[in-house]
Amino acid sequence: MTLTKSALTAVLLASTAAPAFAEGELNLYSSRHYDTDEQLYSDFTEQTGITINRIEGKADELLARMEAEGANSPADVLITVDTSRLTRAKNMDLLQSVDSDVLEERIPGNLQDSDNQWFGFSQRSRIIFYNADAVDTPPQTYLDLADPAYKGQVCIRSSSNEYNQTLLAAIVTHEGEEAATEWAQGVVDNMARSPQGGDTDQLRGIVSGECEIAVSNTYYFARAMRTSVDGLSDSIDQVSWLFPDQDGNGAHMNLSGAGVAKNAPNRDNAVKFLEYLSSDSAQVYFSSGNDEFPAVKGVELAPSVAKLGEFKADEVNLSDVAENIPTAQKIFDTVGWD
Repeated sequence: MTLTKSALTAVLLASTAAPAFAEGELNLYSSRHYDTDEQLYSDFTEQTGITINRIEGKADELLARMEAEGANSPADVLITVDTSRLTRAKNMDLLQSVDSDVLEERIPGNLQDSDNQWFGFSQRSRIIFYNADAVDTPPQTYLDLADPAYKGQVCIRSSSNEYNQTLLAAIVTHEGEEAATEWAQGVVDNMARSPQGGDTDQLRGIVSGECEIAVSNTYYFARAMRTSVDGLSDSIDQVSWLFPDQDGNGAHMNLSGAGVAKNAPNRDNAVKFLEYLSSDSAQVYFSSGNDEFPAVKGVELAPSVAKLGEFKADEVNLSDVAENIPTAQKIFDTVGWD
């Protein structure tokens, strides 16, 4: 945690005093760890006069904190990464339903919780990267990653990673538990090394020659094309990519999203903030500031994101996927995916 509870109301995101039209404050619990989000929040304050008090921490820590605070929690909004974390917050009874015509109109239905307790505001695609000099025929689908032809070639993160949990849950949703178990076992058999590090480390594995194929979210790669990332950017030409399942369900998408806290003391401001996150200006910033795909269709992509190319996205309802996350974790344990 970066702040104590007693310091919450003293932390102001905006660097200048609130304007005369100020409408109060918003207490934001955030596990997004991107410095580029600063402008996203300060623009909201500039537009509305609402001061943002921000608590940062890991997602699980924030959920535990909100649970411990109970009805006295000062949290107005929880913003975090991935369907798994948002669903956990819902299942812990930490969020509340939001009835907003703006959000219903702007956010695609498959990126909303079935009870409107959370909404996705930016997306990342979890795709396949490979060394074209070493792999003549790269896997074209997620299921292909389990093909014995790729034995000893695949780098992928651990089973504790929420991106992998949601990917496997999506496979369960599409293919069923038995097929998903066979797939997970096949991927374990094809691993070039035991799971280690983050998504950028999987991409570095291609550059270093530890693996020929890697699974990563797109924004890690786009960032390495846009800025300097140690151990990757200088050799990024060695890495090729493809969006899987283009003749089937489409490439898997995971999201960053937010919901209004169950006991939000500033509920109206919380809803205003969620609606702001769906605005064109905020959506553009998700892409330009953090190399993500906007949730709202038709919003301009940052050059680094556009360079990845057009693709078919999996439009499975993420609420349905969320229901299969416990099954996914059980499968990981069954096949010994560390």
